[in-house]
Amino acid sequence: MSIMLNQYTKLKSKSEINKLQKLVKQINQLEDQFKTLTNEQLRGKTVEFQNALKDGKTLKQIRVEAFAVVKEAASRVINQRHYDVQILGGLVLTDGNISQMQTGEGKTLMASLPSYLFALEGKGVHVITSNEYLAQRDYELIGEIHKFLGLKVGLNIADLSPAEKKEAYNSHITYGTGTEFGFDYLRDHMVFNEEEKVQRGQHFAIIDEIDNTLIDEARTPLIIASKSMLSSDLFAITSMLVKSLKKDEDYEINLVYQQVHLTEKGILKFEKAFGIDNLYDTEHQILFHSINQSLQAHFIFKKDKDYIIRDGKIELVDSFTGRVMEGRNLSNGLHQAIEAKEGLEINEENLTQASVTIQNYFRMYSTLCGMTGSALPAQKEFMETYGMDVINVPTNRPNQRIDHEDLMYKDLEHKYKKIVNTVKEIHETGRPILIGTTSIEQSETLSEILKKNRIKHQLLNAKSVEEEAKMISIAGQRKMITIATNMAGRGTDILLGEGVAELGGLFILGTERHESLRIDMQLRGRAGRQGDPGSSQFILSLEDHLMHQFDEEELEKYKKKIKINEEGLVISPNPIKFLTMVQETVENGHFSSRIHLLKLDDVVDQQRKLIYSKRNSLLNSEQILNDTEQEIRDYVDKLIFHSLDEHNELAEEKRDAFTYRLQELFGISFDEKELIEMDKESLAELLNPSLDSYFAFINELDDRSNIEFQIRNIMMRALDQMWISHMNDMENLKEGIHLRGYAQEDPYRLYTLEGFELFDKNLESFQYDMTAKVHSYVNSLKKVEE
Repeated sequence: MSIMLNQYTKLKSKSEINKLQKLVKQINQLEDQFKTLTNEQLRGKTVEFQNALKDGKTLKQIRVEAFAVVKEAASRVINQRHYDVQILGGLVLTDGNISQMQTGEGKTLMASLPSYLFALEGKGVHVITSNEYLAQRDYELIGEIHKFLGLKVGLNIADLSPAEKKEAYNSHITYGTGTEFGFDYLRDHMVFNEEEKVQRGQHFAIIDEIDNTLIDEARTPLIIASKSMLSSDLFAITSMLVKSLKKDEDYEINLVYQQVHLTEKGILKFEKAFGIDNLYDTEHQILFHSINQSLQAHFIFKKDKDYIIRDGKIELVDSFTGRVMEGRNLSNGLHQAIEAKEGLEINEENLTQASVTIQNYFRMYSTLCGMTGSALPAQKEFMETYGMDVINVPTNRPNQRIDHEDLMYKDLEHKYKKIVNTVKEIHETGRPILIGTTSIEQSETLSEILKKNRIKHQLLNAKSVEEEAKMISIAGQRKMITIATNMAGRGTDILLGEGVAELGGLFILGTERHESLRIDMQLRGRAGRQGDPGSSQFILSLEDHLMHQFDEEELEKYKKKIKINEEGLVISPNPIKFLTMVQETVENGHFSSRIHLLKLDDVVDQQRKLIYSKRNSLLNSEQILNDTEQEIRDYVDKLIFHSLDEHNELAEEKRDAFTYRLQELFGISFDEKELIEMDKESLAELLNPSLDSYFAFINELDDRSNIEFQIRNIMMRALDQMWISHMNDMENLKEGIHLRGYAQEDPYRLYTLEGFELFDKNLESFQYDMTAKVHSYVNSLKKVEE
């Protein structure tokens, strides 16, 4: 399947590139003409394009001329001229696809072309970078081109005031990180005044390092949380008990799918410890939740890989990029479970107030596109999840990097010995070396080994991120050795020092295969930019972390078959073939896991859109009292419906509850005898005069604007509270979803059905809560009137 997909991509890329080459030629033909224009005349083209769009022209009809304008402006403003391949890449982006371009091919400058084109529509262009340093850099550099052409450019970073953010979003082009754009979307749906919103919609986004944002970071949703009232002591207890569990006896773990579950024996241990009969009873839901999170914390999340401890706090690390994920906390008690595991102060559990997955946030954009050097291995996921093709853009100069075949050793001892010898050997030639690791823990272990061997080097990982740009800037100098986690230099070129090219360029040494082939490609891609010489070599072992995520029995079978030389190097069976199978298995597991989470979140996403639409309607309604009346009458209809028996009459056993609810919500009283044998229509007819009188009183009150303000707030707060409660219910429903598969049931179908049953139930709870609070408020007004 993957071979067929690769063939399709090659053909698609070749066909697209051939088609777009004709447009590149047309753009270049305008160069001489535009060079004769004054700065004012060139800037005037922007207004000309904007008017053409208003008159009915499409972006495709003006893109050749628009690209030519940006090309000339870049030459004048920042003294950089677009290569033909950058123009090709820019054209790919305008079609809503992904430009696969090698490291050092100038993706940042390329993005100036489509961002200008779409900015002409005036609906807002979002340029997404992987961190705020790069956002600031690109805003300051590329933003000058667009400012020169008369466009307004904004920078959206954390800690800006709402007014500053609003100004940034009102620009033609806004730079920032994907997480900050997503958080702003969530915050915009928590305001109580339309003027407090900062965004103006999701129109066009260009994502740099698109695979990092849309795939690697997509494993953790964006969450805004508040503190819940659940006791943190429970996490300390369950964490202590989880530590005593035995693998395969008390729990089973699937590292490929990042799942861990109790066995029957494990369940019995917890039931005995807490003196309960059935852990799965609904009354023990909070305990079951705490146990699940403690299991995840202890057996799935690893220190110095998935998180670091800094200043007594847990900080999450993106395991693919090695960067700390600023402002990201795990929700639903998982953060607290990790704090308990590490013996830190346990904070109050976070209760989700608003949440959205990266996938569902970015799928809201009318047009989405991006660039990276490593999208091809994930082309299936990009197409299935986002509907984007990956187009491979040729390099400006031929790639001279030599990628040596991986070396596989039987154990870590032999592997590290080979790494040290290789580093010494290459270092003696004067070539700079970049050593790539997959985790902070591994980078620090390797650093200690080099220190013992008196090999001078610099260490770059999530703990030293502030120094990243500075350290990367010197990583290409003679005799420089840099150890780095996966984040090494993404977005920053490693420039070769004087005379380094003649020595063979930068040497990349990979110490582990990553969980994704894409990350291996990114590491190799640090060398050989713009036709520079360079080489790469991966030195691995059968004890690497990647192997621990593979099936233990299959790994043991392979180990029994291997033949090694005197240095511990695996000669046969073909280690590369085996390694490729392991990596593909692990990567497919991650893909399946993301698809699983996305399928579940798609249900919540539909509900989120309904709630946010309802909230926006309330926020902007000019007839809030009419809306209130409609919601309350709808609730009364449901109240009547739920109180009927099989004969469509008020059920005898429900009369007390029905009359109590009417008294509670509206102050309406009836003698129960009046209600005997009354059907749905009769009940509605009986209630209508009282309800009419109730709403007439509200509508006839003075100080109408203040009353509308108060009732609007009551309705929106009730809706927000319902949504928070509903998300918690959905999380609880999700926790038990894996059990459904064992009962020969389709877990996704059941989750969807039960999820929407919960949604309907909670929407009705919102109407009840809102009605009760409106009644309480109206009563206070009646007392004032009296």
